[in-house]
Amino acid sequence: MSDALQVGYRAIDTAQAYFNEEGVGNAWKNSGIARDELFITTKVWISRYGEGKTMNSIDESLRKLQTEYVDLLLLHQCFGDYYGAYRDLEKALRAGKVRAIGVSNFYYDRFADLAENMDVKPTMNQIETHVFCQQRQMREICARCGTQLTAWGPFAEGKNDIFSHPVLTAIGTNHGKTAAQVALRFLLEQGVVVIPKSTHKNRMKQNLDILDFNLSSDEVERIATLDEGHGLVVNFDDVNVRMGLQNALKKYNF
Repeated sequence: MSDALQVGYRAIDTAQAYFNEEGVGNAWKNSGIARDELFITTKVWISRYGEGKTMNSIDESLRKLQTEYVDLLLLHQCFGDYYGAYRDLEKALRAGKVRAIGVSNFYYDRFADLAENMDVKPTMNQIETHVFCQQRQMREICARCGTQLTAWGPFAEGKNDIFSHPVLTAIGTNHGKTAAQVALRFLLEQGVVVIPKSTHKNRMKQNLDILDFNLSSDEVERIATLDEGHGLVVNFDDVNVRMGLQNALKKYNF
């Protein structure tokens, strides 16, 4: 993380389940960077779900992160007592412990159900999104709720040879960019926030260097054809999830 901060990153995405909140807190404290220059996101794990129980875990995360607030707090998964957990997120929001709240890995009907029945709609939904899984329907559902979709795994965790894919590589050559940079740029141009992960400082720099070019309409169309309509890391294209999509579209007029 220290390398990322030195390169220029100011958005930090962590989680209780990553077991690194203390490390994140120490890194930003030692960096000398002012707290208001950082955007810190963390997530509540399902074992800490439940009204009251979740609030205790939020306080614990704040202590580990060495901050009085986090900029964005998410529920990590759509299992267990996520209703009770989300109510605690709303309380934490009102108390000033968090600046915004949302969810992660909430698909279709569970996302729509939560969004329609809580006082505060999720600001963000983090789900697997990349050029091979472009999440067009989920993006539309999120947009109708005023929720920003964020791509975790924007490099598909290296699957489908994304870093040397012929379509991405050819387009990258036109712009003097790598296939990885093209993959990130495509998502940005689709209105998707990206949180690429890397442990290599030079690649961290490359991941930031995607704002000085635009994809042509033809290039966008070529990349759009790479969409397989299902996750490569998490398989959400089973019958239950498809039924969930239909339920969301029908019940909530999406």
